[in-house]
Amino acid sequence: MDFTISNNTSPFFSINCNGRLVDLSKPRLMGILNLTPDSFSDGGQFNNEKSALQQAEKLLKNGATIIDIGAQSTRPKAEFLKAEEEIDRIGNIISLIKKEFPDSLISLDTFYSEVVKFGFDEGIDLVNDISAGQFDSDLLDTVAKTGLPYILMHVNPTYQQMHEKIKYDDIILAINYFFSEKVNLLRKKGITDIILDPGFGFGKTVEDQYKMIDEFQYIGFGHLPVLAGISKKSFIYKPLGKQPNEVEKETLDLHLKLLEKGASIIRLHHPETLKL
Repeated sequence: MDFTISNNTSPFFSINCNGRLVDLSKPRLMGILNLTPDSFSDGGQFNNEKSALQQAEKLLKNGATIIDIGAQSTRPKAEFLKAEEEIDRIGNIISLIKKEFPDSLISLDTFYSEVVKFGFDEGIDLVNDISAGQFDSDLLDTVAKTGLPYILMHVNPTYQQMHEKIKYDDIILAINYFFSEKVNLLRKKGITDIILDPGFGFGKTVEDQYKMIDEFQYIGFGHLPVLAGISKKSFIYKPLGKQPNEVEKETLDLHLKLLEKGASIIRLHHPETLKL
């Protein structure tokens, strides 16, 4: 299904990825490449070099311009990895993908400063941190030194609390207050290319997550690009009594709604389901 932005007054966003200016005025797809053995939907499928390269090629051919590589599952009750274990799990995959697909953009999904340093040396283009710099006190300074764009996600303050459900009086107000404080901090540290992620699936009720979709246009007040990551999230499939791979139609409808409301990046497992 094709999607065209009809609002010509939409703000122009771009990010500088290692000297490459990436225009976000037209939405981009971020394809998920899990290197984990225990991810809830595709664990163990891509955690070796051959299968990871094949999946990267598939994601790019199916419309993704960004590949988001993660070595640690952040689903509830997932195995906790230390930084060195993430690095071991990633191995040469980043550099192999950059060599095979030099025009690809690679986002590294980690909350560790040491993994960011490793990924930067291997050639990553963005840092995708679910922790907002709260799980590793050195992470934000490390990102600032790399000069890479940073994806800032709304989340509870500790790893142990990140999936604790909080009932907010106004979820959009709470997210924007969080972003206001964190963006000021990031800019003071010298991080200028910032993408917001409201954190679907992390510590929010089902009702609040649907409110986040309904009022997505108010997240960040249009000042920064916003990423939406709802692919295979439990707030979609669990209320329907379905499994993660059984809600493609429902997820497509929500993706289209998010695009209509101004999402700059859609993070998803199957880019072929959403033609931009």
